[in-house]
Amino acid sequence: MSKKESFIKGTLILAAAALVARVLGLVQRVPLEHLLGKVGNASFTISNNVYLMLLTVATAGIPSTLSKMVSERYALDKPAEARRVYHAALLFAAAMGVIITAVLYAGAPYYAEHVAGVPESSLALRALAPALLLFPAIAMMRGYFQGRNNMTAGGISQIVEQIARVVTAILLALICLNLGYSDSQVAAGASFGGVLGSIGAMAVMLYYTLKLRRQDRRELLESGGASDLPMLGIYKDIFKLSIPIVLSSLAVPAVNFIDTSIIVKLLEDQIGNLQATAQLGILGSRAQSVAGIPPILAIALSTSLIPVISAAFARKDEVHLRSQVTSALRIAILTGMPIVLALGVASYSINGLLFSSLDGSGIIATLTFGTIFQITMMTSNSILIGMGLPRRSMINVLIGIIVKVAGSWLLAPVFGIYGIIGSTGLCFLVITLLNLRVLKGIVTFSILGQRWTGFLLSVLLACAAGYGLNQAGILLTHVMPARIAFFLVCCAVGLLVLVLYLVLLVLLRVIRRDELGSYPRILQRVLRPLMRLQPQRQLNR
Repeated sequence: MSKKESFIKGTLILAAAALVARVLGLVQRVPLEHLLGKVGNASFTISNNVYLMLLTVATAGIPSTLSKMVSERYALDKPAEARRVYHAALLFAAAMGVIITAVLYAGAPYYAEHVAGVPESSLALRALAPALLLFPAIAMMRGYFQGRNNMTAGGISQIVEQIARVVTAILLALICLNLGYSDSQVAAGASFGGVLGSIGAMAVMLYYTLKLRRQDRRELLESGGASDLPMLGIYKDIFKLSIPIVLSSLAVPAVNFIDTSIIVKLLEDQIGNLQATAQLGILGSRAQSVAGIPPILAIALSTSLIPVISAAFARKDEVHLRSQVTSALRIAILTGMPIVLALGVASYSINGLLFSSLDGSGIIATLTFGTIFQITMMTSNSILIGMGLPRRSMINVLIGIIVKVAGSWLLAPVFGIYGIIGSTGLCFLVITLLNLRVLKGIVTFSILGQRWTGFLLSVLLACAAGYGLNQAGILLTHVMPARIAFFLVCCAVGLLVLVLYLVLLVLLRVIRRDELGSYPRILQRVLRPLMRLQPQRQLNR
């Protein structure tokens, strides 16, 4: 198998694992949202967002750096050095796991009461804390296996983790509820599912580690035994590469952590503590779950181009670099937008279909529409990292986070929860614009050029049609069971928005026949039949 084929296969495995994990995450949130009350949903949201933020800090961006260092050493036929680097990473993971777990467990009551403003969430935070003992090591193991060009191990462990987490979280929540425990105690039981998920993921990684042991022993013997690389030098190399990467990847978990920490404090004087807590629960249990769907496909498709961009940058091939940067950003926007539109305009029906009430439909819609900027931010960040510029990406992310904090404090008194959500979209937009400014200083490119008018017109028309159909479809709730009506409306709106959006992109020549070869094959198969709709006289121009 060629390196290109191997990379594409690995990308597909990781993308599929990410998709399954995200879907399972939504599957978990839906029943839990029904089982938990306002305080319970807020508590589960707080524990989950704090956990993800601390996990990102605890791993310090090392898995991706470890993957790179291990891959390079195996390419140079130095397996002993690769193992030495891996052991150093595992030692760091073990130490950070203990430290972060202790910090979260000890600091949970203070954070819950004095920062987040939801004292009841302390139990959920402490219940999830032990998962941090294992996950840093799991992350290092995944990075090592990726460096060994084995994407399957990390992908399967991710899926097993989510299955174990979802099943045990729901089961424990049901048991606690039936035993008559309080809402916050039920949320703690659900949070503990994350610990059992970490055990499942670790079991998978240990299984694959044992499978590799025989091969590793043979390679070590052939290469002359163990390496004497100094640990201090290894850590110096690791952190030099990983710190900018981790700070670049902090944007989304940092934004969620900020929201978790400030929503109740900023809103309780306006709407009261209970209502502010309820809105935090809606944001976490409903809006973040739905808004997490659009970036998956777009990022997977655009990320597959990143190694090509890296190679073109290293060769100083400006023509190819311009083409690939344009393709990555264009694909991310064009593929992400219809999912954003469909979920955004159908947010009322999605809320009615999946969750326990229709409260918070506007929150779901607002956060979902803003994810188009999250998609462009993540894609442009990946391009900068592919070009070896993680420090520039890091600086832009830090500026964006400052904008998020300042925007939340300024807009919340005027617009409430929508001001806080709006500042999230503004944060991602600022990071995107700063990233594009850096990229334009390296290579000249245009994402859509003069086609922006056609693209925006396609978006507006598809959005208007989808919203109109959603509003009309809601009337079905008067003649059939509500959830069946909402399901039919969601399907109809999704299909209408997707088909109309693609047809308009072709008719308005935002997508052109002569460019199809630059798109991934799956998109080519979808778009090629639609190209018959383009007027022939325009095609000949």
